[in-house]
Amino acid sequence: MLASGQAKKHKSKQVESVQIRVLGCSGGIYRGAATTAFRIDDDILIDAGTGVAGLTLSELQSVRHVFVTHAHLDHIAAIPLLADSVFDRLVGNPIVVHARESSLKVLRRHIFNSEVWPDFTRLPDSSHAVIRLEAMAPGEQREIGGRLVEMIAVNHSVPAAGYRVESNGRSIAFSGDTTTNENLWDALNSHGNLDLLFVESAFADSDIELARAAYHYCPQLLASDLSRLKHRPQVCITHLKPGEEDLIMQQCRDALPGWELKQLHSGDVFEL
Repeated sequence: MLASGQAKKHKSKQVESVQIRVLGCSGGIYRGAATTAFRIDDDILIDAGTGVAGLTLSELQSVRHVFVTHAHLDHIAAIPLLADSVFDRLVGNPIVVHARESSLKVLRRHIFNSEVWPDFTRLPDSSHAVIRLEAMAPGEQREIGGRLVEMIAVNHSVPAAGYRVESNGRSIAFSGDTTTNENLWDALNSHGNLDLLFVESAFADSDIELARAAYHYCPQLLASDLSRLKHRPQVCITHLKPGEEDLIMQQCRDALPGWELKQLHSGDVFEL
């Protein structure tokens, strides 16, 4: 495997396949739509937005790791509720939340502060806490059961990250929330392959100035950046503004002829 930037090299064991289930992928909430959360196999979440509520209690109990792109509410809302829902199963065997230190600081200060929510990083006591916050820096990797997860810095209104997950020679990338940047594409190009890309396009082109101000993509900005990518993965569009999904997808298709595009929906399942 090729490593990017300061990424640490690991020798990972092989697994037959990886399943990715879309729990939530909307830029907002309404009936049938939920915010960002992707489940990898039964034990890893990439972000933990409101889509996590679609899991059964048994499935919630299987979650061992959460990789957070950034600390905006639509990406972390389910973390405190998840810890509370399966608290007894986690005592002494915590869920590990991986994120940039700046995102962990937000969780400590504004979520697990005993005012908004109990401090599950110290409950029931500091030796048996049900949540463990683990800082991760862009370029670093974590190996979890034969799946290598690499953090990639992206360009958002707060410090944010995307993730690339590799297993058995196949790979998938998640942009998280971002707008025009070089780092995401350079990092992905430093690897030999990319099979599947989940990337946001939050706004329609008519809102391009708002997209820039909010540090999100619109189809025009996304198309410009995708031209940097040397790989040709299937591209799955996520984080679409509620009510404008059809318009944004049509603009993506117009701006990206020749690309295999798919609008993500909660419940979609991919196998790599």
